Amino acid sequence: MAPAEGADAAAASDVREGKTEGGHEEAADHGAAAGEHATPHYPLKKPELLNWSFAGPFGHWDVAQLQRGLQVYKEVCSACHSMNLVSFRNLEALGYNEAQIKTFAAEYQVQDGPNAEGEMFERAGIPTDRFPSPFANPEAAAAANNGAAPPDFSLIAKARAVERGFPTFVFDIFTQYAEGGPDYIHALLTGYGEEPPAEITIQEGTHYNPYYIGGPALAMAQPISDGQVTYSDGAPQTVDQYSRDVSAFLMWAAEPHLAERKATGMVAFVFLVVFAGLLYAVKRRVYAGVPH
Repeated sequence: MAPAEGADAAAASDVREGKTEGGHEEAADHGAAAGEHATPHYPLKKPELLNWSFAGPFGHWDVAQLQRGLQVYKEVCSACHSMNLVSFRNLEALGYNEAQIKTFAAEYQVQDGPNAEGEMFERAGIPTDRFPSPFANPEAAAAANNGAAPPDFSLIAKARAVERGFPTFVFDIFTQYAEGGPDYIHALLTGYGEEPPAEITIQEGTHYNPYYIGGPALAMAQPISDGQVTYSDGAPQTVDQYSRDVSAFLMWAAEPHLAERKATGMVAFVFLVVFAGLLYAVKRRVYAGVPH
């Protein structure tokens, strides 16, 4: 190898290894720049893990909370969000009788038909109807909401959750943590009002929320405020309480048989433990006289 080629090769090697003069400073500056412009991960803040009555192997529904959550949905959320997989008659699980459900359903207007003339018409809701959409079609919903159609709320508590990451999700198997959806919904509803960091640009017509899973801001403005919904049972009339109640209600809408499933699972678990104990006792008795 010629001396010039050897010098060039050595210089190239020094550049690759960061041995040139000021190489460490250049590398540090490059790393800092990369950190400043790194792609952010959303949500910017992780939701708080709340204590829910339906959490864990012995979870059950707090019926009073579900009724309050239904009230929040009806008075606030239903103006934009449908719940087209939930029927009015399902509200029996929330402690309402048949007459109350009929009265509740009749407060809604649902499209029916065609009639004898082949035309669609509207009528008062009945228990077998599902919660109707406030918009005629998805296009109308998008046009009324800055181009983004509000999602249906039937399964939102199962569809929206923040990934827990490794190794946390492994421990979730044993703790039976499955409340990521309600935790996220509560965090989102209570996460408005903060000032965005200087490095984050918020587009016009959107609202900063560090708990939003799809970016730094969303089209939905803060939907609820203190005192907006009047409770008759003395529960606090705050954004935090409203958010807890509607989150629990949406979890029920997504998994109405959750409590029964957990109860059945616990019975099956106890049965298997007892059955295993009996099998072990029988095995010991049968082979008691057999030399080992």
